Amino acid sequence: MSKTPGEYEPRKPISKEAREARKVLRDADAKSAMIEHANAAKAFDKNRERLRAERLAREAVEPPPPPKKKKGGIKRRRAANACQS
Repeated sequence: MSKTPGEYEPRKPISKEAREARKVLRDADAKSAMIEHANAAKAFDKNRERLRAERLAREAVEPPPPPKKKKGGIKRRRAANACQS
């Protein structure tokens, strides 16, 4: 017997053993995901500290150049364009 549109089939009850098995698998997956996340965070922090040490060593030898001055703003550009017209 096929279902007509709008009908639904009730869910079959899950046995207690199946629920327990799913719970154990879900807990194991969550634990492995948390360990993987912690390892990734640790690797990221280690790399960031290494790069920071390299940058500080570079800056100790040769200080960074002074920031560049900005060229004229919008007002100066508008004035220049008005004179050209």
